[in-house]
Amino acid sequence: MVAAEAEFGEHGFSSGSLNVIARNANVSKGSLFQYFESKADLCAYLSDVISRRVRVSVEARIAQLCWSEDFFGSLRDICDFWMAYFASHPAELAFASAVTLEPDAETGASVRATVNQHYIAVFRPLLLDAREGGQLAGDADVDMFLAMMMLMLPHLAIAPSHPGLDGVLGLSENDPGGAQKVVDRLITVLHAAFAPRNP
Repeated sequence: MVAAEAEFGEHGFSSGSLNVIARNANVSKGSLFQYFESKADLCAYLSDVISRRVRVSVEARIAQLCWSEDFFGSLRDICDFWMAYFASHPAELAFASAVTLEPDAETGASVRATVNQHYIAVFRPLLLDAREGGQLAGDADVDMFLAMMMLMLPHLAIAPSHPGLDGVLGLSENDPGGAQKVVDRLITVLHAAFAPRNP
């Protein structure tokens, strides 16, 4: 898996070479298909492995926060943690970039479906609990909130390292202070859309 992670992280999934992976892993190319039905299957498996690695760190941070007291403050903390995590973990950043920027429709759908399962498993319970506990409006559309997070988090992870990817918020300038302001703005928008309204 180390060889596959390195190759796909550097070149993306559809451009990554199975020949290079097999050579660097000291196995025959044919032996890769003893374990995986196709290249897309290998990509999906690797996506799950790396997503689980990221998830362990994120869930550990989530467990340290008091969501029932300050849901939006905790969410801001997770966004900050998320950006710092990817900034300090180049392999995971390369993987997140490969998933987000994958140009091949079939491969992209496969790896994103795998990654999305982890977003949903981690964040949907938090959102449902927040709505039940009054941190979100009683009629808050949890699926819409979740969908917005699934768009927002990959962008926060990769935009600072991809000049030109973010043409509006300024994340591509790789300025930690500017990134903090972007997170604050995003949380303000989510708060306005989903927090309980004053009577």
